Amino acid sequence: MAMPKIVLNASRDIPFNKLVLSQANVRKVKAGVSIEELAEDIARRTLLHSLAVRPVLDAEGAETGVFEVPVGGRRFRALELLVKQKRMSKTQPVPCVVRTAGLAEEDSLAENVQRAPLHPLDQFRAFQTLREAGLGEEEIAARFFVAPAVVKQRLKLAAVAPALLDAYAEDRMTLEQLMAFTVSGDHARQEQVWEALSRAYSREPYQIRRLLTEGAVRASDKRALFVGVEAYEAAGGAVMRDLFQLQHDDGGWLQDPALLDRLVAEKLEAEAATVRAEGWTWVEVALAFPYGHSRGLRRLTGEPVPLSEAEQATYDALHAEYERLEGSEPAQAEELDAVARRLAEIDTELRALEERPLVYETAEVARAGVFVSVDVEGGLQVDRGYVRPEDDAPVEPVVPAGGEETSAVPAGGGGGAVAAQPAAIAGGASVSGPVPVADAAASEDDEGLRPLPERLLIELSVHRTLALRDALANDPDTAFLAALHALCLRTFTQRPGASCLELELKSAGFGVQPPDLAASAAARAIDARHRAWSAQLPSEPAALWEALVGFDGDSRAALFAHCVSFGVNAVHEPWNRAPQRAAHADLLAGAVGLDMAAAGWTATVDSYLGRVPKARILEAVREARGPEPAQLIDHLRKPDMAKEAERLLAGSGWLPEPLRRPLEPAVDGDAGAEGDAEGGDASLPAFLTGDGESPDAGDDADRTEAAAA
Repeated sequence: MAMPKIVLNASRDIPFNKLVLSQANVRKVKAGVSIEELAEDIARRTLLHSLAVRPVLDAEGAETGVFEVPVGGRRFRALELLVKQKRMSKTQPVPCVVRTAGLAEEDSLAENVQRAPLHPLDQFRAFQTLREAGLGEEEIAARFFVAPAVVKQRLKLAAVAPALLDAYAEDRMTLEQLMAFTVSGDHARQEQVWEALSRAYSREPYQIRRLLTEGAVRASDKRALFVGVEAYEAAGGAVMRDLFQLQHDDGGWLQDPALLDRLVAEKLEAEAATVRAEGWTWVEVALAFPYGHSRGLRRLTGEPVPLSEAEQATYDALHAEYERLEGSEPAQAEELDAVARRLAEIDTELRALEERPLVYETAEVARAGVFVSVDVEGGLQVDRGYVRPEDDAPVEPVVPAGGEETSAVPAGGGGGAVAAQPAAIAGGASVSGPVPVADAAASEDDEGLRPLPERLLIELSVHRTLALRDALANDPDTAFLAALHALCLRTFTQRPGASCLELELKSAGFGVQPPDLAASAAARAIDARHRAWSAQLPSEPAALWEALVGFDGDSRAALFAHCVSFGVNAVHEPWNRAPQRAAHADLLAGAVGLDMAAAGWTATVDSYLGRVPKARILEAVREARGPEPAQLIDHLRKPDMAKEAERLLAGSGWLPEPLRRPLEPAVDGDAGAEGDAEGGDASLPAFLTGDGESPDAGDDADRTEAAAA
């Protein structure tokens, strides 16, 4: 038996003023495109979908000529808006499908349920087709009522490798993963990364971004900040951007590190040429100098350029405004925020006026040099006024009371043989070797005053030295001042021979330096503090004592601590085993409350994770984040594991054993026993809490199990 043929409902053009909205429309909740946007779309393209209507019947069941709209209510409202705006006639014929069978509610429900949403990939490709047809991104955005940035994102998604788009269409890839692949436009690299991740346990978007940007330089790198991304692009360099994480990609990734390094070198050399024109003896240029590179050099003290009349007037006005705002009490929160912002602005402007360039004496410039580099924030760093010992001016000859000149003492060095012997006698040693003695045959009747014999001078100085030692021992304040004076001579002027106090402070350099040591928080703090003190101390050793006498007690104590700090050496030296020194370093760290995590040290691939075995990496993650995160990365290759561990450990405060705080001794025996009974310090890994075993007992596997416990 033949199946009956389907007969479609008739379509009619019905004047808009003969249509009314039906209460049978099941769409009650407003969602999606607004009525205004739909009206604009109809005005641009006219009506793309007919309305489904039913005739309104009178009491006898006859048609009244009016039709209700159960299907297409949003389109009806959009047309109604166009009529109200007088952009469409109220008698404009509207294409409608007229239905009489069934229920109006059923028609409305079916029309909405049977509608299949457009797959996102089809939308991406449709935008790409419009772009290829000549429409600009702004025009596409205007036609579909989206922001231009959304159009750029969808075009970027459509430009991913076809193989990856197919994987997304087949639900083998999530939208978040596809978004991560847009970081790079290299289809071959995209497919290579996807193939590698297909065999991995985890395919997180951040892993995709990391693999695609491997070898590139972040725009937040100090080299990129120094050159500028615009200059890099003008030189032909390419930049990868993440359109979906613009707030977290730090400005993108520069794909040509070699070009970037060349631009950095060229710009640094151009800046160095400008500095050389100032007349300095030498100018050293580097992206970054090792920490302590200026140790042993004398730093010149320049005079700041005075403010001009206009600058002084600006400074006074800003200072007065700052004091007025600081003393005000705004009632409203908005006013309080505005005052706080203005105070911050004034503070920045005042700092710019206070940080004046320095002017040096021409004679000093002729023997000094400059270090030119890039600071941690990508700015040009020019450190002027460093004098090498071989370029320093000799000290003027010393004229003793007898009137004869002694040989000049070189700057930064001690005296000769004659100067050395009184020091030996002053230290309690007997005089050995030839000592110049005046001619014994000299006649006592010779007229005039002759210089005192050298032997007598030595003996008198020994008496004075012993008496001075005794007096200084009974005057702690002056003793402290003398020690501070000697330390300052060594620390700031490199002329320890200018003090009679033979107090030696060794400031050992670091033969092995971690990456970016000079950019660490501790190094920057020390350097800033040293610069601040250098600006307060005279450059001439002869004036140093009077300057220290003028300091108050707190200032002397702070300066003393700064000088003494340069003598700390807690470096592990395999060739110089010094357990007592290491033990004292632990005591000192406990006394000052040293916390390396608070000091800014973090476990990175370069600082730790990339230089230890996989077991150590997993141990670190397990201690900081627990066993589950460690299990998620235990299948990775070591380079990938180290990078993932760096991300997991960020912000955790985890430290390797050599950087952890030393164990504090118990208050008494009972307290120590109680601590052992309770399992020790819960903040430490299990293998460091005691348990009756040495920290070295067992292998790495045992330590890993203990840490996991």
